[in-house]
Amino acid sequence: LESSLLTQPWASVCFGEFAFLAKACFRDTGYVLLISDLSSVWYESADVEVVGQRSKELNKRLTVHVSSFLHRLRNLMCPLLAGQPDTATSFSCHHIASGLSLHVKSELSGLPFYWDFHCCPAPVEMVSRHLVRPLIRMSLALQYQVQGLTSLLLQKDAEIEDYRESGATLSRDRLRTEPFQEETFQQNFMAEVRSGAS
Repeated sequence: LESSLLTQPWASVCFGEFAFLAKACFRDTGYVLLISDLSSVWYESADVEVVGQRSKELNKRLTVHVSSFLHRLRNLMCPLLAGQPDTATSFSCHHIASGLSLHVKSELSGLPFYWDFHCCPAPVEMVSRHLVRPLIRMSLALQYQVQGLTSLLLQKDAEIEDYRESGATLSRDRLRTEPFQEETFQQNFMAEVRSGAS
């Protein structure tokens, strides 16, 4: 389950009034949910036995197979993570001493359906595998991309300057651009990053 979770993208979601990043993976054997507010990271991994026990506690009137509960949970969470939440379903979360509790209220087979995700703090290795390492890899990839684009812009400026020195002129003056200033670009970019972080 957790290896499958690695292939799932992070999604921006709101549980009640709180904004989070979340990813989840549901199978017939259970589920894994990972949630972060970028200060802390929580997770829950539940197998068939846990799901069966909790479903009996929360939904005494429902007598359906555990796989039906898992299927319903997947049908509630996956659209939410895809940015298409079910308007008939409500989500709320509460910070508790042991972590984060996410409460789901919906319906199944015409009866009320309740679910609680009991998320505890994620281990350091899990945070590193799902959040830190992918972010660092993406940051490095973007740095290489910026370096490549910077090099290309400087080459284009040199090419344009060569045309000008050869007597070429623009047919439309509005197409004129200023030479690319790498240092100014870097300073403006870092200023935007700092203002976004604050």
